[in-house]
Amino acid sequence: MKVNVRHAAGSLLVVGLSGTELTGLERAWLRLVRPAGAILFRRNIADARQTRALLNDATALCVPHSFCCLDVEGGTVDRLRDALAPMPSAQAVAESARRTDRSALVREHGELIARAVKAFGFNTTLAPVLDLALPASAAVLGSRAAGETAEQVIEYAHNFLAGLAAHKVVGCGKHFPGLGGGSLDSHVETPAVHRKMRELWSEDLAPYRDLRNELPMVMVNHAAYPETPSKNTPASASPYWITTVLRKHIGYRGIVFSDDLEMGGILKFMPIEEAAVAAIRAGMDLLEICHTPEMILHAYEALIAESERSAAFSKLLIARAEQTAQQRAKFFASGVSPALTAKQFEALRARILRFGETIRSAQTNAEAQPA
Repeated sequence: MKVNVRHAAGSLLVVGLSGTELTGLERAWLRLVRPAGAILFRRNIADARQTRALLNDATALCVPHSFCCLDVEGGTVDRLRDALAPMPSAQAVAESARRTDRSALVREHGELIARAVKAFGFNTTLAPVLDLALPASAAVLGSRAAGETAEQVIEYAHNFLAGLAAHKVVGCGKHFPGLGGGSLDSHVETPAVHRKMRELWSEDLAPYRDLRNELPMVMVNHAAYPETPSKNTPASASPYWITTVLRKHIGYRGIVFSDDLEMGGILKFMPIEEAAVAAIRAGMDLLEICHTPEMILHAYEALIAESERSAAFSKLLIARAEQTAQQRAKFFASGVSPALTAKQFEALRARILRFGETIRSAQTNAEAQPA
């Protein structure tokens, strides 16, 4: 279906909401923008019934086959921990699987996360993390990274993605091209990752190369890589990283998704209006803006204004919108999953708690083994 510039601009945004139900103001700007979908956080989630109602209300004002996203990696990044049950971290599950030689634990991790997000009406979880657990980023990434080596990360992600796919939940590999070598939090600052391209290609980028046909989406970070041709430009605004490396050299054909454009890592480099336009020019498919309506509207209007100034950008924007619409339709053709009964919901909670005990037990037994 052909779209105009305004529809195209809105359909490339995934937006955040303020609370547990839509406000009148949110209904107004959602109706204007008609975004590609919504991303929810713990501030938006009280229980499954309320969350489903919020998602239904929001997506009724979005484009067809819209994204219903949240971050459930397990561990410290788990938006459902209070409303359902705490999910073990990627690091804990990956280590337990390696120590017990049970890769099925990782697949189960993916399946449980898929079942959890579907229970609340979501169709997408922004996981797995593909960053390497390197010393430089230990204080920032914590337990989010599955391993120190590319091989360990690939093994985890392959099985985790299989678990998601078994339940038709879309996953997203992050944070391309890799935050393992960065020591700053990109929520606040622009990390400078001082790793040469040869090192990045053989280590940090190996999971993206190996899993390129298994990743429905890839999230691009806001770090800079001064030792590469992109110099100090954040990856999320860099044609080198998105078009040259990810698309051409790696051959990735899925959706390229930005990290939140309200993060300091990009806003300290350029205003959101410039960031939105630069990201689309660089090859980004979807722009994530998680918090402020003003920021969402600034980005939306900036894309439209640039299309009015540049016929080439207008053509690019519309082509990108048509392409992502086709991918959304493919991802979400089956529609929203049915709500669980109270008995089914409690059974899922109990299974997640048992899985957590299994992971803790495996860790305890490993620590008790003589060196």
